[in-house]
Amino acid sequence: MEFLAEYYLWIKAIHIMAIISWMAGLFYLPRLYVYHSGVPVGSDQDILFQTMEHKLLRVIMNPAMIVAWIFGLLLMITPGLEAYQFGWFHAKFAAILGMTWFHMKCAGWRKKFARGENEKTDGYFRKMNEVPTVLMIIIVIMVIVRPF
Repeated sequence: MEFLAEYYLWIKAIHIMAIISWMAGLFYLPRLYVYHSGVPVGSDQDILFQTMEHKLLRVIMNPAMIVAWIFGLLLMITPGLEAYQFGWFHAKFAAILGMTWFHMKCAGWRKKFARGENEKTDGYFRKMNEVPTVLMIIIVIMVIVRPF
């Protein structure tokens, strides 16, 4: 455990970089779905969107989410940083679980597009595109302001 305290700033830096990458993907993938939802199944555009969505999710978002979780958990168990005993931390953690749920939801939508089974409209995805923004606002306020 002393290792965690010694490398706290490195762990925190990696955690923040992973969050930035994960959030970029969570902001962009639903936007791709907005445009993809109006494209005929099997068209060249459909194939292009599928490729973009697959690579964004598998190459950027999934690894970033995993690294964010691992390094976030390491921060959580760092000696002397018992943040988990405060209310703000519980609210932040609930929002992180929501972010993870949304990530999984995005992965499910990608699979439906890949099978040609998407039934959602561009308007639906425009609304869903706001979910990570709301969760990000909650998380940042909880971490920086610590209102309770």
